[in-house]
Amino acid sequence: MMKFALFLVSFFLFTSCWPTSVGFKDGSIDPSWKHFSVETIKSEAANAPLNYAPLLTEDLKDEIQNRTGLKLNTGNQESQINISGNIIGYEIAPVAIQGNDNASKNRLTITAIFDIFITSPEEDMMQVRASRFADYDATQDLGSIETNLYEEVNRQIIQDVINQLLSNW
Repeated sequence: MMKFALFLVSFFLFTSCWPTSVGFKDGSIDPSWKHFSVETIKSEAANAPLNYAPLLTEDLKDEIQNRTGLKLNTGNQESQINISGNIIGYEIAPVAIQGNDNASKNRLTITAIFDIFITSPEEDMMQVRASRFADYDATQDLGSIETNLYEEVNRQIIQDVINQLLSNW
């Protein structure tokens, strides 16, 4: 009986101190920030596919909305954050050369530069240069896996942009 009473007292003591909710935020968002805009990213990389720049633009819009709570400017609001960017590098290179001079792995590397202009609470301009890659088996056809590679690289590039935006590193 004594053990049971000790158990009950311990249980109520520990559960009364237990947090009711735990949350994590992606840095600190200025309370004056409500809306953002993203210009269609331009491609200056000679060998980048034509569909890549618009894909990166849409992924960037989606991730900022989903991870920061900011709303995309639909034309009626004033944007506190304005983002533009250029893809300046798109290359595929072998990374794991075997004894017979054939690559067992290839690497897709994409480099982009983003200009972020903040209008509120005070004007600020920052630039983010992100160069990220994804490796894939050299026996695979790039056309059949490029969507997955783009998702992986875009996730990394967008993380760099959001980190800079929220932490001003």
